[in-house]
Amino acid sequence: MTTVPATRGFDLPDSALANLNTCPFGLYIHVPFCAARCGYCDFNTYTPSELVGSGASPAGWLEALRIELDQAARLLGNAPLPETVFVGGGTPSLLGADGLASVLGAIRQSFGLAEGAEVTTESNPESTSPEFFAGIADAGYTRVSLGMQSAAPGVLKILDRRHTPGRPSAAAREARENGISQVSLDLIYGTPGETDADLRASLDTVLAAGVDHVSAYALIVEDGTALARRIRRGELDAPDDDVSADRYEIVDSVLSSAGMSWYEVSNWSTSRDTRCRHNLGYWRDGNWWGAGPGAHSHVGGVRWWNVKHPARYAALLSSGSSPSAGSEQLSETERYEERIMLGVRLAEGLPLSALSSAGVLAAEQAASDGLLVLGGGRAVLTDRGRLLADGVVRSLLGL
Repeated sequence: MTTVPATRGFDLPDSALANLNTCPFGLYIHVPFCAARCGYCDFNTYTPSELVGSGASPAGWLEALRIELDQAARLLGNAPLPETVFVGGGTPSLLGADGLASVLGAIRQSFGLAEGAEVTTESNPESTSPEFFAGIADAGYTRVSLGMQSAAPGVLKILDRRHTPGRPSAAAREARENGISQVSLDLIYGTPGETDADLRASLDTVLAAGVDHVSAYALIVEDGTALARRIRRGELDAPDDDVSADRYEIVDSVLSSAGMSWYEVSNWSTSRDTRCRHNLGYWRDGNWWGAGPGAHSHVGGVRWWNVKHPARYAALLSSGSSPSAGSEQLSETERYEERIMLGVRLAEGLPLSALSSAGVLAAEQAASDGLLVLGGGRAVLTDRGRLLADGVVRSLLGL
């Protein structure tokens, strides 16, 4: 892997652009603003108090975003129309419907959009309303991902979530009633102090909301977060891997019984049409441009990432420079490892033809161990294999 520093005129090698039209192309937009920081979060986000005196603002961010999207369109040249857009954060809903409409307007101006494009925005339940959802639907958003995390008051308190337990399901209903065709809820399980009953109550709330997609992730304690400091001080117990595995089985059992199917280890949907196409692009080794402070991109085996602070991001773009902080061109070995690591997590499985001869032998051993099912030229994780997916990947790669 070759890593290079950013330059004023960031460029992509011809080899990365050569096959740009051979797979779907997506755009990720990073909104770096939050009203408050959740205790478990280590994302590139900033609260108002953290931006005082920096000159950064949503208006300045949006103007810089327009410039970056224009830069991207010129650099990619013959890029296909984006088939997916994902606005994440941070808290995109803090921009309001008008702000999110401006984001989509900037994308249309620089790139256009493919017919039938999936256009998603993340939203925090407490910063939404029926009027908000109607406004973004009118602007062209087709999908909303709501951060619920839990319906248990005690769990929400530990996670420093500010919404009331019932607000996410109410927001989901408002979204559907006001023109958003696809609605997803996010859950976190394995929080210190959470019980099986807490998780089952959260799942009941999800199902009662009638959403068509659920993402559920085991809590990961990231260094530098408030939650990590509380655990280090002994105020809270660290998450237990065995407990998290049990909770994953509860999630899968409840959602499967309700008619949802897993299509990626941490994601369930009511049908093929309600899967998140944007995230499938990541898992299938697709191409995407990530715009915004700290956003990451991938095109043709080249990855790069932007500077993190919104003030620095805006300053670079206003001066005509790239906001890239650095890039790396993956070797063939690294690309192979990524394809295996990501592809094996999908319910559609991994083509055996994608594996090396040693990888095929490892897949056969994993199948005999009950971790994979081999058939139709593909390797698919079993239920037990999903719990041990990282180990399966390591065995396939001979690590």
